[in-house]
Amino acid sequence: MQALYQLDVQGDDYLRRLMGFLKENSDDDLVLELAEKWTTGAWKNMASCDELIEQAAVKWDMARLSSVDRSILRLATYQLLYCDNMPGKVVINEAIEIAKKYSGQQSPRFVNGVLDAILRKARKEK
Repeated sequence: MQALYQLDVQGDDYLRRLMGFLKENSDDDLVLELAEKWTTGAWKNMASCDELIEQAAVKWDMARLSSVDRSILRLATYQLLYCDNMPGKVVINEAIEIAKKYSGQQSPRFVNGVLDAILRKARKEK
């Protein structure tokens, strides 16, 4: 989430510094591999993720969301759509925990509602 936040704030140029940022936060090769995969995957699929987020976040525009909430939702939406080995409820619960730690008081409830709607839609389409 923090790497996606940096990309949201700094743009594509940050991709060149992504691995350096990740290595500052972990020395576990598996963690680094997954973090890079999820971050770059969410960033590259941002348009499709944002479209789903906007559809699920009734009466909310992506520009109105905080960068932190946008990053949490983008990462979790990417994982729900493209990481078949990750159970949807686990992805949602992790996103809620991240929102509790890094975002505002109302964010966990908002994140839960948006991601639950995305998960239900994704399941219908499969």
